[in-house]
Amino acid sequence: MQTLLEKTKAYQILKTECEEQSCSHAYLLLFEDSRNLRFVLKSFAKVIFNCDKPIDSEAARKAKLIDEENFTDCLFYPSAEKKLSVDDAESIKEESLLSPVEENKKVFIISDFAEANTQTQNKLLKVLEEPPEGVIFLLGATSVFPVLSTVLSRTKKLEILSFDVQETVACLRRIYGDQFDKETLSLCAAAAGGNVGEAQSILEGGFYTLLTEQAFALALTSSDKLPYHVKAVAESKYKKQLVSLLRLIYRDALLLKSNPSQKNNLYLKSDSRIQEVANQYTLSALLYAQEALTDTEKQITFNTVFSQCIELCISNIRMKNKRK
Repeated sequence: MQTLLEKTKAYQILKTECEEQSCSHAYLLLFEDSRNLRFVLKSFAKVIFNCDKPIDSEAARKAKLIDEENFTDCLFYPSAEKKLSVDDAESIKEESLLSPVEENKKVFIISDFAEANTQTQNKLLKVLEEPPEGVIFLLGATSVFPVLSTVLSRTKKLEILSFDVQETVACLRRIYGDQFDKETLSLCAAAAGGNVGEAQSILEGGFYTLLTEQAFALALTSSDKLPYHVKAVAESKYKKQLVSLLRLIYRDALLLKSNPSQKNNLYLKSDSRIQEVANQYTLSALLYAQEALTDTEKQITFNTVFSQCIELCISNIRMKNKRK
C-alpha cells in the first residue's frame, strides 16, 4: 500500500508542503478504502513528522510509535472501531491547548470523520478554523458528502483516487504473495474498482467465488427466472462489487465476440461461461450493458433499492438483446 500511496498526488502535495514548511493547519483526506484509511492517515502523519523515510534510529522510533498510535505528539481519534463522539470533540479541543512534548508541532488524526454526526462536527469548527500554534489536523473520510460545508471550508482537501487494476493487483501480490493466482487477484481487483481494502475483503472471505457464480447467474438467466436470481442477491454485502463483476463479464464477452484473438486480455479467460454470454448476446446488447451497469452502480451509491435497480438493468439489457 505504501508504494501506491507515494505515487499519489495527495501524498506528493503534502510531502512538498512539509519540505517547504508551508503545511496547512487542517487537511481533509478523502480515500474510499475504509479498511486501509487509518493506515493511510498514519503514513501521512509520518510525512508531517519527517519520519516516512527513516534515516536514523530516532526517525525509526517515531515512525514505529505512530504505527502503534503511541507517539505523544500524534493523537488518534476515535478509538478503533468507534465513531467520533461529542466527548471526543471536547477532548480534542482540550488536548489542542497543551504544548507538544517532543516536537514543535502536534498532529490530531481523526479517522472516519464522515461518520461523525452534525453536532460532533460543529463542535470542532472553531478549533479547525483557528487552531493553537503548531497544531495540525488530519481528517480522514471515505466520502465527502456527509462532511459539513463549514468543515470543508476550513480544511484543505487531499483526495486519493481509485488505483487502476494492475496497480491494485501488484499491491495484492505484495500482501499475499503466492496465496492466490494472478487471475483471481485481477478479478477481485477489477470487481473492487481499484479499492485495495474491498479486494482484500473479497479475497479473504472467499467471496470472489460466490460473487462470480451470482454474476454469471444474472447474466445467463432467462427472463422468467430473473426475479429468482435477483432475490438471491438482494441482501448481498457486496452489491457494488457484484455490479462491477457483471460489467466485467459483459466486457469480456464483448471482447470475445468482437475479436476472438483477444482471449488473453480477458479477466475471466479461464471461465468457459464467458463464451456462453458472448453467444447469447448481440454486440449492441453487450455494448449497452457497459453503460447500463455504470448507471446502476451510480444509482446504488445513492441508496436506491438494489433489487429493483439490478432487475431493471438486466431486463433492459435483455430487451436490447431482442432487438437484432
